[in-house]
Amino acid sequence: MDLTQRLAGKVAVITGGASGIGLATARRFAAEGARVVIGDLDPVTGEKAAAEVGGLFVKVNVADKAEVDALFDTAATEYGSVDIAFNNAGISPPDDDSIETTELEAWDRVQLVNLTSVYLCSRAALRHMVPQGSGSIINTASFVAVLGSATSQISYTASKGGVLAMTRELGVQFARQGIRVNALCPGPVNTPLLKELFAKDPERAARRLVHVPVGRFAEPEELAAAVAFLASDDASFITASTFLVDGGISAAYVTPL
Repeated sequence: MDLTQRLAGKVAVITGGASGIGLATARRFAAEGARVVIGDLDPVTGEKAAAEVGGLFVKVNVADKAEVDALFDTAATEYGSVDIAFNNAGISPPDDDSIETTELEAWDRVQLVNLTSVYLCSRAALRHMVPQGSGSIINTASFVAVLGSATSQISYTASKGGVLAMTRELGVQFARQGIRVNALCPGPVNTPLLKELFAKDPERAARRLVHVPVGRFAEPEELAAAVAFLASDDASFITASTFLVDGGISAAYVTPL
């Protein structure tokens, strides 16, 4: 068995594919034989990422229904199908903090990008997957969807909880139509988003790192490996799952010395 070609012949759409986990996954998908369509807001980094993986870039605001529909329709038109949807785009802005200080505008902005976008992307992907009777949708939730945090990002946490609940429902609803839907729940990952957040608040970084049993944050490539597994037929009996890739955080009471 050639595991480097697990995704041969598959067409994968990745939102937030120009950086972080999305870019690492685009590279992994391409290495495993998939044709990759990268949806992102930044045309400069998006075009660069698509060129690197021999794929296609489509500029998209994931909170805009028409643009999301165009992203998935373009993938189907150019490559013939939509087999994998990695709904990964998300934000974690500094004005999303404690519920006592997070204003409604910040709450709404995070909900739109992190949660509404997954609704829009899942709908758009399902329009192609249901008629073909197959597909794998992977939605990026977070370990904060299953834990509480005293260093709060209230709208981010709530949005990821919503992603997790929606994923379960879709996974159950479409299971007998040949479509699997799973939630990737990463622990803290060394992405530009996290590095920027923690550079502004080293105390917050230290308070989080101490709770990771393996003693470090994840690398984007480690999450990409998990996404590739969920996208592949190796995960053919896995759907509606909370797929934790968190270094043991969610299972820890105290971390080892």
